[in-house]
Amino acid sequence: MLDQDNSHRAQERENADPEERIRPVPLMAAAITLAMVLFGVGYIFLSDPFGNSSLGDRRTVADLSGPAPAAAGAAVDGKALFAAQCAACHQATGQGLPGVFPPLAGSEWVTGEPRVLANILLHGVTGPITVAGKSYEGAMPSFRQLGDAELAAVASYIRSAWGNQAAAVAPDLIAQERKANDRSTPFEGGAALQALAR
Repeated sequence: MLDQDNSHRAQERENADPEERIRPVPLMAAAITLAMVLFGVGYIFLSDPFGNSSLGDRRTVADLSGPAPAAAGAAVDGKALFAAQCAACHQATGQGLPGVFPPLAGSEWVTGEPRVLANILLHGVTGPITVAGKSYEGAMPSFRQLGDAELAAVASYIRSAWGNQAAAVAPDLIAQERKANDRSTPFEGGAALQALAR
């Protein structure tokens, strides 16, 4: 009899097993979940995902190929080439990034001897270089993959933008420098470029 009393008291001390009726899912959480599911289903059906999968995001080959190359004899847009190839480092304003990328505005390398600028574009530069009285240590890649007319257009643009007032560069000069110097490595800083200017 004593054992029955002890077991009965032990059962009274136990909590009831949890059931959903005791702690139901909050109605707000259920409503949010339902709304998200309905939104997802609606989005799938309204966005037409069941089209031809070979079309991908539906861009055409013309959209993906970029601007058409200029026709022979047509003028090349140096500003557009600068924006695509150079502005990430030298900035659209030509001011560069202080201590990192030198400015092109007011740069003696840009407005100086066109041969030097042509070689900078063709071969690139690594190492220390002084621009407008400030020293920079970095690397500029070669752009020899661009055509002579394209490099001449970029050079002419930067020589006349942001207050620079230097003459345009002819594609013939780029072609001449490309043939005259078959180097495969960048120039080693400003000293190597100064030697080129002599």
